[in-house]
Amino acid sequence: MATIMSSTSRALATSNLRALCPKPHSRAVYQGLQSGQGFSRRRQFHDSTHWSSSSAPPTSRDRGPKSQEDTQTDFSKLNVLGDTPAPATSIDACLPDGFQLDSGLKVVGGNGVLLLSGEAFSWRPWVGRNGRLLNSKGQWECGKEAWGILDLVWPRPDLLILGLGPSMHPVSPETRAHLNSLGIRLEIQDTRNAAAQFNLLATERGVGEVAAALVPTGWKEAQVVR
Repeated sequence: MATIMSSTSRALATSNLRALCPKPHSRAVYQGLQSGQGFSRRRQFHDSTHWSSSSAPPTSRDRGPKSQEDTQTDFSKLNVLGDTPAPATSIDACLPDGFQLDSGLKVVGGNGVLLLSGEAFSWRPWVGRNGRLLNSKGQWECGKEAWGILDLVWPRPDLLILGLGPSMHPVSPETRAHLNSLGIRLEIQDTRNAAAQFNLLATERGVGEVAAALVPTGWKEAQVVR
């Protein structure tokens, strides 16, 4: 009885397995699948180069009549400062020995310029420092007397853009601390970038909020005699 039951169970299992598994392909189909004729596991990329090479070049660049739709974007109106006049103290040109302002005023002779509250002042922060603005640590530094005018004006500017000449250097902690004690934030750049930043921010925020102290682009440190 056990032998008959096991044979019957084996037959049922075999028939169920055949029902679950698909019928095997013929040899020809199997070979076709193996060679990739039936399907391929790799993605097929089509080269369309021959389509573009066979297309004829355009005979005209005419794009037709100009559209009369009023939904077109007028890019000139995207400049929100386009109609705002530049301050008279904005920098028109950075010269090796000075600056030319938008008002036509020139500050030359190797002098720097201090732009404050819509006024331009000749500025020589290296006086009394033997012609040097870098300390022994390579930090840009000047004495408190160079900022004396900031003690006199009120209200003081919120931001001072400092142009250090042809290149940038870290500002000494003493100089930064003195300006911060006056309630003025400090932004340092080389002179050309500082002038461009001042022009933008002074136009946007006003000359009462933004000031600039710029060293000429041709500035060179005096040689230390030892």
